[in-house]
This record gives sequence, structure tokens and C-alpha cells, in this order.
Amino acid sequence: MIGRITGVLATKQPPQVLVDVNGIGYEIDVPMSTFYNLPALGEKISLLTHLAIREDAHLLYGFGSEIERAAFRELLKVSGIGAKTALSVLSGLSVNDLSAAIAGQEIGRIVKVPGIGKKTAERLLLELKGKPVFAGAIAAASEAEHISDDVRQALLALGYNEREAGLAMQKLPAGLPVSEAIRQALKLLSKG
Repeated sequence: MIGRITGVLATKQPPQVLVDVNGIGYEIDVPMSTFYNLPALGEKISLLTHLAIREDAHLLYGFGSEIERAAFRELLKVSGIGAKTALSVLSGLSVNDLSAAIAGQEIGRIVKVPGIGKKTAERLLLELKGKPVFAGAIAAASEAEHISDDVRQALLALGYNEREAGLAMQKLPAGLPVSEAIRQALKLLSKG
């Protein structure tokens, strides 16, 4: 199984990229969430992959994060969901949004994805409920939301308005502890 491809990004045309690895070009289909975060052409790239072997083709699917690949693999286990549909789901919803829809059994969010009808959405919600991949994504999103609220409240308490606080928070990297996030937000605001 091919688990990761590292090389130079040769071409990118949604949803496919071509990665040149020492003179061999690998065509890899990626969800739009990964596509939007790709570097410029000619830059080095590393994608986690899933190899699907069919009777008529060997297909590679690439992902920017382990959580996306794990979600893709869980989606493939749902009856009626193939690789193209799974990519479409991950292109239409982030893993966190999908996890929240599964936790809340929100069929409306799922049917907005092109190619997903009501029956498929119901099956997807039923079969993915309680899967560790999606439970972990919800916990991580909840923690990030909590940190975000703390940073926003600190900035408002220091006299910044809602708009300034929001703009500074958009520029912060993910995964910062609250104290570091506040420090960096203040640094950004002092430059502005």
C-alpha cells in the first residue's frame, strides 16, 4: 500500500494533482480542503495517500492530514459511498463540520453536499455515529472553540472591539495555548 507521496507539485487541476517523485508523476485525487492548502507549482509537497485497487484501475487519493484520510476511510465503509462520493463529502464539509453533523444527526448539512440524497445521508449518519474518528474531531473542535472564546474575551476586556479581536484571531495559527494566542494577538493588533 502506498501511504504517503513526497515530491514536487507538477500540476493541479481540481480535484486532481500531479506529484513528480524522481521523474515519476503520480496522479492523485484530493478533496478541496486539501487542494486549497497546496503550495505553488514546483514546490515540494507531501500527501498522505489511500490506494484503491479496482479491476480496471489503481487510484490514489491524497490528504493533507491524518484526520482527513481516516475520515475518508470511514466514509468508504458506508454502503453506497464510493471514493468519489467520499471526496465530495470531504470537499463540501470539513471533518469537524461532518463530525458535528453526525453528533447532532443533522441530515440537512449532509444533503447539501452534491451527490448525497436524503437516503444516503440517513445511512451515513446512522453508520458513522459513534466512530472514534469523528468523536475525536468533535473534541478537538470543542477545545479550539473554547480557546478562541477565551482569547476573544481577553481582547475585549483589554479594550479592543469585536471587529479588531476577530481580525487578529483569524491570523493566529491553530493549536496555540490561550496565553500564547493572546500574546500573539496583541502583537498583531499593535502592528495594525
